[in-house]
Amino acid sequence: MSQAAKRDSHKEAQTEPKAVGFFLDGAWHAEGERFEIRAPGDGSLVGATYRAGPEHLEAAIRAAVRAFGETRRMPAYERERILRHISSGIQSQFEEFSRLMALEAGKPIRAARQEVERAVFTFQVAAEEAGRIGGELLTLDRQAAAAGRWGMVRRFALGPIGAITPFNYPLNLVAHKWAPAIAAGCTLVHKPAPQTPLTSLKLAAVAAEAGLPAGALNVMEISHANAGPLVTDERLRMLTFTGSGAVGWEMKQRAGKKRVALELGGNAGAIIHSDADLAYAAERCVAGGFSYAGQSCISVQRIFVQRSVEEKFLAELLPRVKALKVGDVLDEGTDVGPMISEDAAKRAESWIHEALTAGARLLAGGKRRGAYLDPTVIGGATREMRVSCEEVFAPVVSVEPYDEFDQALERVNDSRFGLQAGLFTNDVRRIFAAYDRLEVGGLVAGDIPSWRIDHMPYGGVKDSGVGREGLKYAIEEMTEPKLLIMNTR
Repeated sequence: MSQAAKRDSHKEAQTEPKAVGFFLDGAWHAEGERFEIRAPGDGSLVGATYRAGPEHLEAAIRAAVRAFGETRRMPAYERERILRHISSGIQSQFEEFSRLMALEAGKPIRAARQEVERAVFTFQVAAEEAGRIGGELLTLDRQAAAAGRWGMVRRFALGPIGAITPFNYPLNLVAHKWAPAIAAGCTLVHKPAPQTPLTSLKLAAVAAEAGLPAGALNVMEISHANAGPLVTDERLRMLTFTGSGAVGWEMKQRAGKKRVALELGGNAGAIIHSDADLAYAAERCVAGGFSYAGQSCISVQRIFVQRSVEEKFLAELLPRVKALKVGDVLDEGTDVGPMISEDAAKRAESWIHEALTAGARLLAGGKRRGAYLDPTVIGGATREMRVSCEEVFAPVVSVEPYDEFDQALERVNDSRFGLQAGLFTNDVRRIFAAYDRLEVGGLVAGDIPSWRIDHMPYGGVKDSGVGREGLKYAIEEMTEPKLLIMNTR
């Protein structure tokens, strides 16, 4: 059967889907406003769910507070067992998760499978970290008045947590909220993105079978107007948010005394120095700039290449960009699918036209068809253009030459963002100079800024956020140290 026939069959089979309820206090609730989820590429119906109301959010917060009395005392082996169960549950439904993400988020099926693999790994590592939450012994008798005293520090679960996730990684970014929280002994109230709630709800069904206490995990899509308590309610001891900078920083202002972790946007820079392997650098920049239509906060957006090799680099880059296949997400050969909506593609298209009108050059792509935007390369962009100074969040990269290495570092830093940067050079002195001077949360030497493995510390500086993800590091964010002082005299 052709891909078009498969999609037509999918449309026919999904004309009246049974709506999936939201997960509250250990039970599924099919009530509230019913809404449909449609595929970004062609508008076909993927599924339906319900939008919770303020009364449901209040019930979820109460349930999370109650369940914390149990989860905070749960032994490490039990938390580890639950996390391993979730990991194996995802693995057992590997293709189902992959297909659902492909349709719901407009993610090419090969990229969807990679995300499922990462989520399996994320929960596996969280299970291991559940048994490694350590502490320390303190020598206190360093003055005569402290003779006979010693101290012990342990980390304790912070409490119920409010979590908000975006559309672009509807499985693995959710895993990065749930897995460390479960490992730490915290409870959760989670709001997934309205564009991609079905993947989160499918994951909740896996978690529900793992033995979590009722109320430990609550998952519901709720309107922005009614979601305020996730930010302001003091019963939730922490807010963890991944999404846009404007929304994240506004939430932080309203969050009051609670702990806040923000993983926000970026306009990631990659430096290509003259001594680099240009073919490899071009191959990696294509992968980093156009995977999932550039809809990643560490997508390659700004490429800085030493002027002496600019033409050679473009000769490697542009044919690879033009060879990318744009099309149906269920086609195994598709490299680039649609953006999350036609409006998102129109916004990116308008930024491209704005840059070209201001003097930039179109080197590849630039055409839009509905929610699909062809992979686009721009030359001659200036720092004032939005394709350079803002987060484009689209399959759009700019290429800018530099003469001296210091200039490249200055251009990467000339941004209000600071998430990750990439550097292609064989000179270790330049690598350490960049590591010292670049204002980013992470530098990837020998690869693109888009590279990530899920147990590493991940997060940004400046407008890119506060706090770190990566299982061990997120667990530290979700726990607090408590000191015990022993007087043996």
